[in-house]
Amino acid sequence: MKKILFAFTLIALLFVSCSKNSEVVKMGTNAAFPPFEYTEGTEIVGFDVTVSELIARDYGKKLKVVDMSFDGLIAALQAGSIDFIAAGMTATEERRKNVDFSEPYYSSKQTIIVRANTNNVSTVADLKGKSIGVQSGTTGEIYASEEVENASVKSFKTGIDAALALKNGAIDSIILDELPAKEIVRRNSELKIIDDDFFTDEYAIAVKKGNTKLLEAVNKTIQKIKEDGSYQKLLNAFMPVDGEIKVLSVEDL
Repeated sequence: MKKILFAFTLIALLFVSCSKNSEVVKMGTNAAFPPFEYTEGTEIVGFDVTVSELIARDYGKKLKVVDMSFDGLIAALQAGSIDFIAAGMTATEERRKNVDFSEPYYSSKQTIIVRANTNNVSTVADLKGKSIGVQSGTTGEIYASEEVENASVKSFKTGIDAALALKNGAIDSIILDELPAKEIVRRNSELKIIDDDFFTDEYAIAVKKGNTKLLEAVNKTIQKIKEDGSYQKLLNAFMPVDGEIKVLSVEDL
């Protein structure tokens, strides 16, 4: 009898655990990519975070944000540690082999960051033979490694880490997405941006291969916020033409 009671108790506990897990959808990100995801105090905020909160709400779940290294996100998604990735991730053909992507939700161009007193870099061609800092696992890393002649490419966990190395003279330049680059330069007057528009990325949200239910929910929310004006409000808040970023939550929309 005790064994039967124990078995029922175990089943009940497992059921409760599964029920709790089923109420949460986990977003994987790398919270060092403002204005898309970054920390403010102890909280992870940003454009992608608020969009993910809207996705979770429409999906009937609560959002849990899981912060990790950018280059570990796809492996975590495949392992089931997270449910989707929202991290300013470009929907490349190589990544499509391992994940399913939503419709694009933002177009970003790449830029070059150098020290403010640098005078010999005005285009990407001028990076030939120089040391370039990149965020590990990004399209910037791929471009610098494959397209810039004789470059010494150094990978960092975040663009912020690369910026510190640039300030300290450990590297000559950084290739990074436009908005995070602008935010880094805004906070570091010793650095400047060389605006040579050499390629553009399309950001999308990644889900595990074959998870059509979640993918459809993600696409539905993206379409909805673009139609009802919420998307533009988020752009205005997190990507202002002038001034600092304003955090906009779901309650503000």
